[in-house]
Amino acid sequence: MSDDASQVSGLTAQAAQAAAQSLTDHSRAQLEQVVAAARAVLDGSAGHVADDAVRTALAAALSEADQALAGTVAPARAATLGASVSTAAAQVAQAQQAWQAAQTAAAQAAAQAAVRARAAASPTPTSSVDPCRTTYTGPPFWTSVPTATGDGSNGNLPASSMTALSWTTDSHGTRFYLLTPAAQALEKLNVAFRAAFGHNLDIDLAYRDYATQVAMRAALGTVAAVPGTSPHGYGKAIDVPELPCEYGWSSVQRAWLLAHGPSFGWVQPAWALQNGSGPEYWHYEYTG
Repeated sequence: MSDDASQVSGLTAQAAQAAAQSLTDHSRAQLEQVVAAARAVLDGSAGHVADDAVRTALAAALSEADQALAGTVAPARAATLGASVSTAAAQVAQAQQAWQAAQTAAAQAAAQAAVRARAAASPTPTSSVDPCRTTYTGPPFWTSVPTATGDGSNGNLPASSMTALSWTTDSHGTRFYLLTPAAQALEKLNVAFRAAFGHNLDIDLAYRDYATQVAMRAALGTVAAVPGTSPHGYGKAIDVPELPCEYGWSSVQRAWLLAHGPSFGWVQPAWALQNGSGPEYWHYEYTG
């Protein structure tokens, strides 16, 4: 073989090796992304599925993927593991949605029973009413958890685009998720808030999936946004607790949030102000 032919053969082999390595790196990166999104689904679904078997299956699939990622994983093996993890994550997401739907139905039934009970009870004397009690009188709702299979539409955001807040959970122990830039900005705002008041900012609701928007509209009427239009569905809104003495119109904490929130990209929209079209002293949105 001539020197020229040898050089050409060597270059061809190097190119083939580089192409193979590129394919391996790409498939590994894809598997790592699938694993990260599925782990968020697993973490967020704890205690929120009727049968924990689906979470056990997802944990097993993730463990197998982690073991493979600890070394060199061939593209075909990465694809097989990714498909297994994605399927298990989708099953967990479906189980969690079913659980949330059942919880919402139970909450609506309880709320209707409470309304009937209040209607039958004697009015409470005004003098005995606590002025600092919550102003919310509807059924309970909880924050939503993003799924690995979200398509990015309102109320159907993928876990890969969201981040959970570090300092708080709802009463069920569920972490509050927001779009990652919004969560990062709120983390910084909370540091300043804690320095000013000695405690973290209280969160009542954050991300709201489409099913929850439908349930809230059914329970609360026009007080709730039309499903698919809520800023909560884009992971860009929070509600603080509806406690008038802590976060109400004349509270020191609300005044601080209005003054300092915009520096972190968080504001109270005009419609939610006291003279706005839908006053909500508890509602804040991320504008970037």
